[in-house]
Amino acid sequence: MKTHIIPAIKLTALCIILLAIVYPISIWAIAQLSPNHGKGDLITHNNKTYYANIAQSFTSDKYFWSRPSSVDYNAAGSGGSNKGPSNEEYLKQVQARIDTFMMKNPGIAKSEIPADIVTASGSGLDPNISVQAAKIQAKRIAKSRNLYEREINNLITEHTEKPLIGLFGPEKINVLKLNIALDQLSENSK
Repeated sequence: MKTHIIPAIKLTALCIILLAIVYPISIWAIAQLSPNHGKGDLITHNNKTYYANIAQSFTSDKYFWSRPSSVDYNAAGSGGSNKGPSNEEYLKQVQARIDTFMMKNPGIAKSEIPADIVTASGSGLDPNISVQAAKIQAKRIAKSRNLYEREINNLITEHTEKPLIGLFGPEKINVLKLNIALDQLSENSK
């Protein structure tokens, strides 16, 4: 019995030292080398601080809309709804989002609406939308802000993030950064 207990105690002590002390301290130390010292991508706008890497809720006609969130944009409880495409309640939610989108963006066919603007991400906190999801909203935003649609499209192009090293992932746009730039564009055009 001694032959099993002593190695088990040693292994437990080693795991505690490595996983509860060494690993967290090393991750914390690496985070201190990042631009915001491990505090995320912070943006200050109009005396408010936002996390650019966590989705924000935008529902006004004068802003680009974010992806829907199954956790109401609460970073403390990130997660998906776990409802599949055969779930009646989920299908009703998506249809309601499609109906709202089509009502607020007249002239858009249902087949033109990108999936990411009516379905939540796996975490419920995805801060990005596709380029197509941004472009399809340009007409509504230009009209509500009394701007030219080409100005909105230029802003979309400027804020498009390319795939990682040109290979990994799709092109995307951070909604918070785009909406802040949109506010700045509106202020400058007054």
